[in-house]
Amino acid sequence: MGKVLNDAEVRRYEAEGYICPVPALTTAEVTEVRADIEAFESKTGKTMDYPEKSKSYLLFDWANRLVRHPQVLDAVEDLIGPDIMVYHTTMWIKDPGTLQYILWHQDGTYFYLDPQLHVTAWIALSDAPVAAGCMHVLPGSHLWGQYTHKDDLGEHNLILRGQAIFDEFEGKVGEPMPLKAGEMSLHHTRLVHCSRPNEYHDRRMGFGISYIPAHVKDIGSSPGSAMLVRGEDRWGHFTPERRAGAALSEEAYENHRVLMAQFRARQDSNAEIKREVRYSAVT
Repeated sequence: MGKVLNDAEVRRYEAEGYICPVPALTTAEVTEVRADIEAFESKTGKTMDYPEKSKSYLLFDWANRLVRHPQVLDAVEDLIGPDIMVYHTTMWIKDPGTLQYILWHQDGTYFYLDPQLHVTAWIALSDAPVAAGCMHVLPGSHLWGQYTHKDDLGEHNLILRGQAIFDEFEGKVGEPMPLKAGEMSLHHTRLVHCSRPNEYHDRRMGFGISYIPAHVKDIGSSPGSAMLVRGEDRWGHFTPERRAGAALSEEAYENHRVLMAQFRARQDSNAEIKREVRYSAVT
């Protein structure tokens, strides 16, 4: 029996590549985080997007709290052990009535990690029913190997790189992973998954955290960085990430810019899509 997951749930993760739902945040925590995000959006006049939606823990206090949340880390520890690093995070927001989507893909395609033990904790900050475009998965697909991905040039693809698996799973619906606000799903880096447009009455808000065990090796052509959030890093395979300055300060933005440039150099090598990311501190 683990800290959060029981033996049957761990076996299911090993066999099917995901667990859903898992309790994560209280109602009060969800309310506070969503209010912080929407206050930022009100200040900037737009839905949170790049660059702030990526590696948000380097910029926002709410994100830094979430990547270190004991309930989240306890569940992740049940799957990958006690030495845990955050490799990346992404804030996923689909406003109702928009055409935004994510095609079938595997998370770790351009992460360059060996072995591929990365697990994504997707924390729902609003209800995410099927109508809202919740994640759909192909159970057991994490055991099918690494698929070739191409770049999807569609302007409504929420992934900046646009990574997608074409042809193999055309017409597949998959199994939905609906979540209530405060719940999370956990899925393996090779699990094939997608999500469709939001046809619900509320926005779909989810914070995806990419966790790796500290012993995983970096096999990218450019160096990777990660932040230790539990246990020890006795291996030193990644440049240690640290927060700098106060939330959303110029110092925080500059630190974020440097680490994101390093991440994008790995993620976007040979990418067809070259979308510009503009940086400016929000004060």
